[in-house]
Amino acid sequence: MENYDVIFIGSGHANWHAAVALRQAGKSIAIIEKDKIAGTCTNYGCDPKILLDGPFELADRLNQYKGISVSEAPKIDWPQLMAYKHQAIDPLALQMTALFKQLGIAVYMGEGKLTDAHTVAVNDQHLHAETIVLGTGQRAAKLNIPGKEYLHDNQDFLDLPQMPKRMTFIGAGVISLEFATMASELGSEVEVVEFADRALAAFDLQYVMKLVDKLKQKGVHFNFNEAVSEVQKEADHYKVVTNKGHEFVTDYVIDATGRVANTEKLGLEEVGVDFNRSGIVVDSHLRTSVKNIYASGDVIDKQIPRLTPTATFESNYIAQQLLGSSAEIQYPVVPMVVYGLPRIAQVGVSPEEANGSDGYHVQAVPYGKQLLFQYKNEVEAEMKLVFDQDNYLVGASIYGEDAPELINLITFIIEGHLTANDLDQKIFAFPSASIGIISIISVLLHRD
Repeated sequence: MENYDVIFIGSGHANWHAAVALRQAGKSIAIIEKDKIAGTCTNYGCDPKILLDGPFELADRLNQYKGISVSEAPKIDWPQLMAYKHQAIDPLALQMTALFKQLGIAVYMGEGKLTDAHTVAVNDQHLHAETIVLGTGQRAAKLNIPGKEYLHDNQDFLDLPQMPKRMTFIGAGVISLEFATMASELGSEVEVVEFADRALAAFDLQYVMKLVDKLKQKGVHFNFNEAVSEVQKEADHYKVVTNKGHEFVTDYVIDATGRVANTEKLGLEEVGVDFNRSGIVVDSHLRTSVKNIYASGDVIDKQIPRLTPTATFESNYIAQQLLGSSAEIQYPVVPMVVYGLPRIAQVGVSPEEANGSDGYHVQAVPYGKQLLFQYKNEVEAEMKLVFDQDNYLVGASIYGEDAPELINLITFIIEGHLTANDLDQKIFAFPSASIGIISIISVLLHRD
């Protein structure tokens, strides 16, 4: 039996940051992975998604100059873009594997299963460790309906060699709206079927409706308050049937109804690790009910957004715990982004939460009009800033192409509890676009 200080089950961001930090601190480390090294985000999620999104964003920005200096935006060649994706993304797992081995981290390919509080079985081997960390993430949910075998998920979409002529998305969350944006830009006929009465429930309704309306203008059809009850295969196409009796003929169906924690086949029941439908239960130190076993990332039952940066934060936190820290985990504010065209970003107290309380006030800033040329003629770009009763910035929602970068800037201001004087004491690059936003925020923070 091989002995290690720490065994990590899963090699994604929820685990590998801690594994590297602990190995550099002299600990003996093993990582067990049943799929591709570096996990979902690197191989099947965030990285390929943002790579594929890049040309669409650039084309959309050029469209903002139509009638000013641009006559026609470039056409996007999806098969060529997909070939580039494989060229850039496929080597990452091998690169990460090489890094682990260079650092002296043992890598085991296979399914890891707990056999007791200190032992993990993988293939025909048993590994022993003082501490075990579970970072097995989530996978796409699949509706239990007739024809479920015809449903595809986000991983399938990000590997499409050709964009289908007709696509149907089940669910109107982040994945559906991001992928529907790309598909519609390439000319696909897109249907979105959503059980709820709106899209993107976690984001500002006004900005969500602006994005939905823009997608409608591109030809995307939304069917709210409706559920898919069956998918039928007919010759070379499919028929999607809803609970209201509507039928959509399509070439490809994406099930984007959510994600479920990967808790199966880990031996949790046998060892006594508590879990539920939402994931593994942890305490304020990310310890499970078996105290030498930790959990990290999307597999945790938690209210904090399940995002790659959150998983990385938790991984780094666990490393510090195993190196002697005793502090409870304290999450900072977590920004979220929807990569539609344009983007929607949100952090901290939302405008909807603020409008329901006397302790906040909301300031709308039409920065696309106020900073017209700085933000590349994106006249529809705007943000809502949320201030508490002491006039500290505590939240924001942004609609615009630059929303991801601006939300990061605002996150620093919120987390740092910065005042107008703090901002006034700094010198920023000029004439950058962001300095205009900083100046606007500084003025608003000066208010009594």
